Amino acid sequence: MATKLKEYFPMVREREEVLAEIAKSNTLQTKFDRWKPEQQEEFLNICTGVKGLKLLYDGFFKEVMNSEYVPERFNDFLSGLLGQRVRVVKVLPGDSTRIADESSLLIMDIVVELEDGSIANVEVQKIGYLFPGQRSACYSADLLLRQYKRVRGEQQKKFSYRDIKNVYTIVLFEKSPGEFHNYPDTCYHFFEQKSDTGLQIELLQKYLFIPLDIFKKSKHNRNINDRRAAWLTLFTSDEPEEIIELIEECPEFRAIYEEGYEICLNMERVMEMFSKELYELDKNTVQYMIDEMQDTIDAQKDELNKQQYTIDAQKDELDKKNQTIEELHRKNDEMHDQSIVSTINILRSLNIPDEEIIPRVCEQYQLSGEQVKKYFGTML
Repeated sequence: MATKLKEYFPMVREREEVLAEIAKSNTLQTKFDRWKPEQQEEFLNICTGVKGLKLLYDGFFKEVMNSEYVPERFNDFLSGLLGQRVRVVKVLPGDSTRIADESSLLIMDIVVELEDGSIANVEVQKIGYLFPGQRSACYSADLLLRQYKRVRGEQQKKFSYRDIKNVYTIVLFEKSPGEFHNYPDTCYHFFEQKSDTGLQIELLQKYLFIPLDIFKKSKHNRNINDRRAAWLTLFTSDEPEEIIELIEECPEFRAIYEEGYEICLNMERVMEMFSKELYELDKNTVQYMIDEMQDTIDAQKDELNKQQYTIDAQKDELDKKNQTIEELHRKNDEMHDQSIVSTINILRSLNIPDEEIIPRVCEQYQLSGEQVKKYFGTML
């Protein structure tokens, strides 16, 4: 049965054709059988046009948005995101250290130099990092330093700080961190450094965060006449009706989908791409769970430290109170002893014999005779 997308893109194959080609190769069939049933279904839906293409997959994106072969596309995409006309002049190498440490959470990452010398890093995160601000700030600082070293090395003695240009860090989240969901109607978050006094100084680090999951939920944000929204709809929508509507409104997007389906005709290539995405997703999930668990452990540790601090403070306060009570008891005992001695002295001054004093003191202070006699001993 022909799908709606197949009517627009005749190269889209039927489900039976895809399964038959997979079955011709033991390697492909083995790979297919290793996938979970829902993963098999997702793959077949992509290849047969039941659902739209996953254009943000690294294999798709870097092919259909290649800034070397189709620079006008990436220029238009980046211009839409930044809200200003920009032109990419070259792709820069990524940060190998960062890739080794953190690439498991990325499904696309590209660094480009713009016409005015600015640097833009565009990345798509399958699952958003914890602490997105801190991570982005660190990477932005690294990009700025790399630009400084490169420009200084190129210009030598002619170097001037005016030649250091803006650094844009653009992050698109397929599953955005929790803090973004406090703004369910906002899909674009732009950050730059500003003075609280109004003083204008050009600080070079700019950030744009786009929660794609919120964009997909916010239907009212999908005004495809807006270039940024049109591009994001192309990359996030998997509903054939929406894709067809978008292509009719923006016919230049049709070629992108055609190239994507051309990739799908190479079964070995597209299955390898899909397997890589599944593998990265598994790593993403594991890493995200580890980060969340570590965050929970750190929070619990902080809470335990606070509780221990409170316990220690309470213990110190209790020790002080106990010392005060002990001191009060000691003073009370001293006053009690002094009172008994004073009573005995008064009675003696009245020439009352000790034999009569003892029972009087015993009655007055609720003491035994032996206890009272000890006070007479201390008075000798």
